[in-house]
Amino acid sequence: MLQRLGRGLTFIAGSVVGGLALAFVIVALRPDLIRRSAGVAPAPAAVSAPALPPPAQRGPARVTYAAAVKRAAPAVVNIYTARVVTYRIDPSPLGELFGNVFGNVLPQTRRLIERSLGSGVIVDEQGHIVTNYHVIANASAIRVQLADGRVAQPQVVGVDPDTDLAVLKIDLPNLPVITFGRSDDLQVGDVVLAIGDPLGLSQTVTHGIVSATARGQLGITTFEDFIQTDAPINFGNSGGALVDSSGELVGINTAIVAKSLGVEGIGFAIPVDMVRGVLRDIVKYGRVIRGWIGIVPEDISDTQAQQLGLARGGVVIAYVGSPAQEAGLRPGDLLLSIDGAPVTSAEEARARIAISKPGSTLTLHYLRGSSQLDVKVRVVEQPRAPA
Repeated sequence: MLQRLGRGLTFIAGSVVGGLALAFVIVALRPDLIRRSAGVAPAPAAVSAPALPPPAQRGPARVTYAAAVKRAAPAVVNIYTARVVTYRIDPSPLGELFGNVFGNVLPQTRRLIERSLGSGVIVDEQGHIVTNYHVIANASAIRVQLADGRVAQPQVVGVDPDTDLAVLKIDLPNLPVITFGRSDDLQVGDVVLAIGDPLGLSQTVTHGIVSATARGQLGITTFEDFIQTDAPINFGNSGGALVDSSGELVGINTAIVAKSLGVEGIGFAIPVDMVRGVLRDIVKYGRVIRGWIGIVPEDISDTQAQQLGLARGGVVIAYVGSPAQEAGLRPGDLLLSIDGAPVTSAEEARARIAISKPGSTLTLHYLRGSSQLDVKVRVVEQPRAPA
């Protein structure tokens, strides 16, 4: 009897130990069974991110001009100016009364400080900056701020109102410099970027295309050969850079047209090929050296010519001074060609004469009455306009 009882207890103990061992193995291998029995949801399996398709299957590449901006933008600076402006005060009846009583000792004018914004471009390691003349004209104080935050007070090296360009110079080390491109290679439809300081928002970049080249007869400057673009150019962009899609300078932004009339997408820039010549002369001589023969050409229509008693319309000489007067030219002579090249506009005539070197001679072919005549005129340096 005792033996049977002992065998039974041994069997039960072995079964319990075996069951516990089996339960331990099951829990180790399938812990989620314990969570389910306890009412605990199993932890979700890790979800792997879907694999990206090969580059060839990802669609068209993103169009970006970041590399061009990175190359050009550090050389574009902000220009802050202050000028003293005198306003005349319109007298009120009471002011006129007190003025008469006190012998007109009351002030009739008021002087205010007018501040404005513009942009400029660093063009060499010596610190020369090209900007628009109208940005710094009559300024009593000028301050330049670089893209890296440095600030300097520039020296005015020279100005050229005839092209609306000016050259400044700052004295700072390690200056970023713009890379010059070529404006004569530009074609209508080329992508361009305008970089400047519109409304004080420094390093603003806008983009568009070249809408036209060689725009003239706009009445903006004396010598006009503008690049027209639809890249948004706002107040403060004047003097900033117009660059191509590689980041090379192709123009200096200078004007917006009919902004007050709500016209958008018409901006103009001075081509970099013109900027080169102006910059070279100003740095070397402090001024731009141009040829001059003492005439003022004007465009007239056939109707205007008939009213003036001229044979036909074209480019008429409206004023004659020395040396053209010494050569025998008179007001009313109709200019036909310069050195054998036909003249089609007054602007073209001015440009042809301006690029002639002082000391050289030009042959003018002109119409006086019904007679066609030739005359040789000595070229002198163009007189400087009053500051």
